[in-house]
Amino acid sequence: MIRIVRKADGVFVDPTGKVAGRGAYLHDKHSCWSRGIKGAIANALKTELNDDDRVRLETFMNSLPKEAEPSG
Repeated sequence: MIRIVRKADGVFVDPTGKVAGRGAYLHDKHSCWSRGIKGAIANALKTELNDDDRVRLETFMNSLPKEAEPSG
């Protein structure tokens, strides 16, 4: 699980899990981050994501491995 933290100057990924501020956790899956950025992160952190927050989170999300597509 990866911690995201809301601080006075924005929303950040917290790799140490020790940064002070309201926190939320996401799996290290691209699909979880994609859904989270659309609204769940803002809801969990009781804030609105601004453009800078969104760019930071999307940059981190894009560094995560993509899951394999289910074969059907």
